Amino acid sequence: MADEQNPEDRGPVEEGNGGPVTPHAGLPHGTHGNGTNGLGALPAVREPEGPATVVPESEREPDLEIKHTRISGLWTGIILSAVVLVLLLVFIVQNIEPARIRFFGAEGSMPIGVALLFAAALGVLLVAIPGYLRILQLRRLARKRSRTEHG
Repeated sequence: MADEQNPEDRGPVEEGNGGPVTPHAGLPHGTHGNGTNGLGALPAVREPEGPATVVPESEREPDLEIKHTRISGLWTGIILSAVVLVLLLVFIVQNIEPARIRFFGAEGSMPIGVALLFAAALGVLLVAIPGYLRILQLRRLARKRSRTEHG
């Protein structure tokens, strides 16, 4: 029969470690299926001492995790804005050569750094104004939907 094997064919079996796994081999010598490790000792499981205690939230230690708040976002924005402002000032100071500017019949002269700063500011406005109008449109829509849901 192929399922029956000679115990010596299974390899060495030390007490406690179970040896190599062989199908239908039975339990290693010394375990007797009683949950012990073969040396007569019970598994190392420590039961909790006394009844479980519930610690109120006010007495718990605070998490060490730093949470993102609106104020921290504001400070991040202020610091980044200050860095950009310093870079713009350096750019303007380094580009003080006058440039002749013409726009729809108006003509003037100003430092090229200032002219480029005005152009950048107008570009920001071209993006910000339609974005702001879209935000207003979405707020009105949200207000209208909340009114219809609440009666």
